[in-house]
Amino acid sequence: MRMEAFSMGNTILLDKPYGWSSFQLVKKVRFLVKEKKVGHAGTLDPLATGLMIVCTGKHTKKIHQYQGLSKTYQGTITLGSTTPSYDLETEINNTFPTNHITEKKMEQIAKRLTGKILQKPPAFSALKINGKRSYLNARKGNIEPLPPREVQVEFFEINPQNFPHVQFTIKCSKGTYIRSLADQFGKMLDSGAHLTQLCRTHIGEYALAEAEDVETFEKRINKELNIAPPKET
Repeated sequence: MRMEAFSMGNTILLDKPYGWSSFQLVKKVRFLVKEKKVGHAGTLDPLATGLMIVCTGKHTKKIHQYQGLSKTYQGTITLGSTTPSYDLETEINNTFPTNHITEKKMEQIAKRLTGKILQKPPAFSALKINGKRSYLNARKGNIEPLPPREVQVEFFEINPQNFPHVQFTIKCSKGTYIRSLADQFGKMLDSGAHLTQLCRTHIGEYALAEAEDVETFEKRINKELNIAPPKET
């Protein structure tokens, strides 16, 4: 494969590592393929893993098509405690009883959170308030509520066998915040909850099973571009 191929356009399925921002992944691809025009079709939080569609060159024109596709996630919601960020980015700030929560009640709430629902995006998000990313204010302790938005949840399935850690699978529209869904889930159970694990498994019909991890992608690109791996010291 020649460098020009990435300028002409490539669509790459990658498995984003835990702890990486979506921008870091794009920056890595940009460096490896020596192409400035690189973008992704849907942000994942640093603490999430899973499928990202990355486009290079002329394929960046297709990004909006991929962004509009439904997303499928698997993960874990932990009941009985909350955090300001609704996930593990911040420390637990409140604890709540869980002994009143039954499997039947959880299934009922999951059904209520299916279909068209209103949700408030988390303050720890990349959405802008007065031109500034919301999370920049939130990390300074200035948590400003964001207006609710309508999203579509196609299905929300739970497995409470490891209660209070509830495994779930959800398929939803663009713009759905799974962290906010976890927070809603806890509140509607008269308790609290936060997201403790998240993996995106599908974007439309594109599957994580088809994606490469970063290390495999790097080795493949270096091989195709005839770049020798660095010598071990």
